[in-house]
Amino acid sequence: MPAYRPQDLEKKWQAHWQQHHTFRAENASDKPKYYVLDMFPYPSGAGLHVGHPLGYIASDIVARYQRLQGRNVLHPMGFDSFGLPAEQYAIQTGQHPAVTTEKN
Repeated sequence: MPAYRPQDLEKKWQAHWQQHHTFRAENASDKPKYYVLDMFPYPSGAGLHVGHPLGYIASDIVARYQRLQGRNVLHPMGFDSFGLPAEQYAIQTGQHPAVTTEKN
């Protein structure tokens, strides 16, 4: 099997997305605004696991419900940019944070 080369498919899919407005975000300013933010998932040091998206489920339900109620909902997905749990894990294991972060 030949190696996967994303650049071979990039033009095709970008044209498709552009034509079908796949990633178009409507900004319906006449709708009441609603903002949902949950705890960001972060690698705890030992790696991501099925529990990381668990906290996102409830806020996703709330966001979807609010959209069905006609609100303009912003539900961003973020991440822990400070990396404190990953740094603490590196300290506990005696490894440099760059090593544990790269492995994760």
